[in-house]
Amino acid sequence: MKPIFWARKLALLSLLAVGSAFAADRAHNILAEHVRAANDRFKDVSVALSEGYAPIPCASGIDGGAMGIHYVNAKLIGDAVDIKQPQAVMYEPMPDGKMELVAVEYITSKGPAALEGQLLNFNSAPNRYGLGPFYELHVWAWRANPHGTYADMNPMVTCDHAPMK
Repeated sequence: MKPIFWARKLALLSLLAVGSAFAADRAHNILAEHVRAANDRFKDVSVALSEGYAPIPCASGIDGGAMGIHYVNAKLIGDAVDIKQPQAVMYEPMPDGKMELVAVEYITSKGPAALEGQLLNFNSAPNRYGLGPFYELHVWAWRANPHGTYADMNPMVTCDHAPMK
């Protein structure tokens, strides 16, 4: 009788662990859904250009994966973040020359900062960008990222087809 009792307990604990993981993942997906709904207009890169975003070179990681080409609107970098106005819009360059929207990035100089309860990551100075200290959050709302919804690099993104500068 004891083995059955323990098997039931173990099954219940497993179910609770899976349920907790699902709830945490769902919370991440809810923010990604909100970001997608607020920024779907950027699927067309010409919209980003018309709203004052300018491209910087494609960023790839030393361990593989990439962030893609950031289109940055420096005028939006300040003390606050607004879900409808990301400071950077990220595109993967495709073989046919088109840009595919994969993520957005929120950046602020004031923190600690959060977007719908999700804390932004702190980057101290000096940093690889040559900027003062700032807070940032990538949201992979259009491309799944096995490293997580808010990870910097995405192994499912490449700079292989980026124009050379």
